[in-house]
Amino acid sequence: MRKVVIYTQDSCGPCTAEKLWLKANGIDFEERNIRENPKYLDEIVEIGASATPATVIEDENGSEVVFGFNQEQLEQILGI
Repeated sequence: MRKVVIYTQDSCGPCTAEKLWLKANGIDFEERNIRENPKYLDEIVEIGASATPATVIEDENGSEVVFGFNQEQLEQILGI
């Protein structure tokens, strides 16, 4: 089972682009807006991100983090 979590904020163009891309590729994801919940801001800092989007992809083998909307890296990890 794979879980995809994307950390976003309002007025973030790359965040919107990545969410649209994930939807277009049939990838379910959980969005965590760092401006709406301070806990999410703490989480994104913990994973070492300094900007949005930051995407955490977890599966039975562990987790990987993608910083920014890196389509090539996302395709590789998600097997698209």
